[in-house]
Amino acid sequence: MPLMMSEEGFENDESDYHTLPRARVTRRRRGLEWFVCGGWRLLCTSCCDWLINICRRKRELKARTVWLGCPEKCEEKHPRNSIKNQKYNIFTFIPGNQRIPSDMVFLRTSEKAGSCFIRTDQLDGETDWKLKVAVSCTQRLPALGDLFSISAYVYAQKPQLDIHSFEGTFTREDSEPPIHESLSIENTLWAGTVVASGTVIGVVIYTGKETRSVMNTSNPKNKVGLLDLELNHLTKALFVALVALSVVMVTLQGFVGSWCRNLFRFLLLFSYIIPISLRVNLDMGKAAYGWMIMKDESIPGTVVRTSTIPEELGRLVYLLTDKTGTLTQNEMVFKRLHLGTVSYGADTMDEIQNHLMNPCPQAPSQASGNSASSAPPRKAQSSAPKVRKSVRSRVHEAVKAIALCHNVSPVYEPRAGVGGEAERTEADQDFSDGNRTYQAASPDEVALVQWTESVGLTLVSRDLASMQLRTPSGQIQTYSVLQMFPFTSESKRMGVIVRDESTAEITFYMKGADVAMSTIVQYNDWLEEECGNMAREGLRTLVVAKRALTEEQYQDFESRYSQAKLSLHDRALKVAAVIESLEREMELLCLTGVEDQLQADVRPTLEMLRNAGIKIWMLTGDKLETATCIAKSSHLVSRTQDIHVFRPVTTRGEAHLELNAFRRKHDCALVIPGDSLEVCLKYYEHELAELACQCPAVVCCRCSPTQKARVVKLLQRHTGRRTCAVGDGGNDVSMIQAADCGIGIEGKEGRQASLAADFSITQFRHIGRLLMVHGRSSYKRSAALGQFVMHRGLIISTMQAVFSSVFYFASVPLYQGFLMVGYATIYTMFPVFSLVLDQDVKPEMAMLYPELYKDLTKGRSLSFKTFLVWVLISIYQGGILMYGALLLFESEFVHVLAISFTALILTELLMVALTVRTWHWLMVVAEVLSLGCYVASLAFLNEYFDVAFITTVTFVWKVSAITMVSCLPLYVLKYLRRKLSPPSYCKLTS
Repeated sequence: MPLMMSEEGFENDESDYHTLPRARVTRRRRGLEWFVCGGWRLLCTSCCDWLINICRRKRELKARTVWLGCPEKCEEKHPRNSIKNQKYNIFTFIPGNQRIPSDMVFLRTSEKAGSCFIRTDQLDGETDWKLKVAVSCTQRLPALGDLFSISAYVYAQKPQLDIHSFEGTFTREDSEPPIHESLSIENTLWAGTVVASGTVIGVVIYTGKETRSVMNTSNPKNKVGLLDLELNHLTKALFVALVALSVVMVTLQGFVGSWCRNLFRFLLLFSYIIPISLRVNLDMGKAAYGWMIMKDESIPGTVVRTSTIPEELGRLVYLLTDKTGTLTQNEMVFKRLHLGTVSYGADTMDEIQNHLMNPCPQAPSQASGNSASSAPPRKAQSSAPKVRKSVRSRVHEAVKAIALCHNVSPVYEPRAGVGGEAERTEADQDFSDGNRTYQAASPDEVALVQWTESVGLTLVSRDLASMQLRTPSGQIQTYSVLQMFPFTSESKRMGVIVRDESTAEITFYMKGADVAMSTIVQYNDWLEEECGNMAREGLRTLVVAKRALTEEQYQDFESRYSQAKLSLHDRALKVAAVIESLEREMELLCLTGVEDQLQADVRPTLEMLRNAGIKIWMLTGDKLETATCIAKSSHLVSRTQDIHVFRPVTTRGEAHLELNAFRRKHDCALVIPGDSLEVCLKYYEHELAELACQCPAVVCCRCSPTQKARVVKLLQRHTGRRTCAVGDGGNDVSMIQAADCGIGIEGKEGRQASLAADFSITQFRHIGRLLMVHGRSSYKRSAALGQFVMHRGLIISTMQAVFSSVFYFASVPLYQGFLMVGYATIYTMFPVFSLVLDQDVKPEMAMLYPELYKDLTKGRSLSFKTFLVWVLISIYQGGILMYGALLLFESEFVHVLAISFTALILTELLMVALTVRTWHWLMVVAEVLSLGCYVASLAFLNEYFDVAFITTVTFVWKVSAITMVSCLPLYVLKYLRRKLSPPSYCKLTS
């Protein structure tokens, strides 16, 4: 159904979108005819439905209960477990640096903190380690063997595609009272991830095709280039011409005698119209193109993993690229801190360090004042802004908030030679700066904590319950972590509630995107303006705020929060509602700006691709704000260009209204999250593709691997243009395999993408030369090679047709035996194949003027127009060669063969020279070698030629005259065309 421009009268009713059923036929057929036809139709329909159900039989995805212990002795409280085992359910022990084989719930770890880190680069493309937390009930068990003796079960939701969410519960029944714990994404270990620290033990909940990694993987397809498809169409046209010509010959013969036999004989005589050697020449040419690409010193490390689609590099219209590791280095650098009245940049960070070196005199009194006056919280909060704080105290509070509000954990490497568990634990307490590294779920977090360390406030220890900070004076401050609220794409913020062990103060710290935090913090007049300034500089901004809590306030919140987390229905909404009760009138502390460093030469490469007419889409699993910042900093979206952020939609009606709102905007970039993309693809696929293809740039954030592949297929299906996908992680494999041309980058996320891609490169900037130079050359060369091979078969078939017509349509071959074999091999093979060395413009010119690439996407080098031109050339030259030889021969018919065949070989060699645009020394060698082979073979072709006649002057001038007539007009036409209507590249080279 097309989108309505007006929102009036729109009803969100599913029945409105269904086509009306056809009117029922009131008159029924009666009698035997109706009974036989109706019964036969019913029988066929039933059999087809039965076969379809058998072929498409698929197990329904269901929620399941996984018992710890003996399932047979326990009462089922949820649908039966789909993972069968004879006695116990499947426990898996996984040591460090090993890949997880299936989707599991994290039960126990060797780490004393009850948590571990995993690497998810092959699942979501993010190189940072993720913190996973074991179920506290099983982590507290005295021994590992107790897992088999307790009576407990895990309830897991049905398998789904989303890799960023999970809902479940853990219940232990043999305790008083029964223990109930909520399970979320932080308690899961997905298949394909790698354990980065310690050892883990989990219970399997999903296996095989139900795992998240397999559900987000698509089956690879056999890729066929557009040039091959176009040549297939031309070959079909040649086959029709072959049959038509044979029928015409038999018709002109008058269908006398055994005309069927004559028809087949003509089909064999004219079979050279079908270019059988075309596939061999093209495959050899593609192998040569691949070798040239890998030997190009300007793009070192490039590997061609396919020999079927190098020409696709010259026909691309859409380029879909990943962000993390592809456009960016995924290395964050802290650039700016803004406190409202004062801003600190890279050159003034030493001032912050000086403030932290001097203790803030207001801190003790302020802390005690807050704790004393926190009984009426609203009054305390409203009166706090009236007390003007000094810059030093504000710097202290801002840096402390940044050092506490995160999910970063310091990791200490064991000392060399340490082997025991006790020594390894002691090594973990070694707080030397050189031995410490930070790990977090986001590189932004690591950059912030590294910055606080650089100014003097260092995070030295962190576990699930506490964290320790070291001040510039060497004092250790300990904070208890009461609650953690991780970042989600819906909330766009994260928070932590901590208690200062020295003062017993409870503080709620929160940081997040400006769009989410602007309505939470107290009124201010600078936040929106400064966020816009930092965003225009390509910085990723975070707003940091805090709120002091009393003990009573926190206890009330904790009880409501625990109850919401145990809910099995609408858990996310209930948890969010409880957290939002704290997010009111928070004190704004600071605004931070972090820069994500781009890959080398990303900006000029993207500009080159845009100038070449290639539309660039960025598909990333990262957050919306992060994707938007990178789109601006990389100049994928210009700074003056409007951006339409597609708001979250969940229903068909909301998607309809949002698409209508987007339709009213013109020439603006589109940023759409993965959830909204899923809804639009479900209901308004065609409309979304139509609107998105009109945008200068599109950014899809929070995309799963399956969604990336669906976007690629959507473009292929809607536009019919060639697509290219670029990625560097395992989560990009589906997109790379779905695209017409897949390019993998070897980066920090491993080699899975590069191994699955058609072309593997080491840096994103190499794409420019790969497309502008090698893509152009491969397409131009293959187009010329394919058409010349067709011309080689058409010209000799034309000579055969003329010969048969002159001699009363006799089905007698013109050339026999070795002549036909030599014509397609040693006499013409090398010059024709040397066209793979031809180039119309120099590589430097192709890189300097990427606009030349636009002509390639139009397919003018190989089309029905150029094909017809070559057909006319073949008919003209074949007729001249045959009629000229018949007119000039005097005594013996064998002289006709010698004159026509020699002129044919010379014509082919001259036509190659006519086609070449830039000569290579190997082309000259091929021409001389082929001519030498033919001249040398004349001495051994006594069976076909009169050697005495070949050595006469008469033979030489007749051959020269016929060759001149067949080739000279074409040279004249080519010269006039270049003078009167030169192609674009000729204007540049001149």
